[in-house]
Amino acid sequence: MVDFIVFIILFVGGIFLLGIAPGLPAAQGVVFTAGILAVSLALAWVMRQAGSATRRTDSWNRRQG
Repeated sequence: MVDFIVFIILFVGGIFLLGIAPGLPAAQGVVFTAGILAVSLALAWVMRQAGSATRRTDSWNRRQG
């Protein structure tokens, strides 16, 4: 459940940053880049979690017993 909450916060927060970036008078590039990084990190977070749709038992060398 914690993983889902982290994903949602990063993903929605990144989308929010991408949306407000064009309307800012300064630092548009920094905010837009932060939004892209947040969305990318959210997707990487989900793909790294064990028990994904691929049914891997070894998700990036994280051993499960």
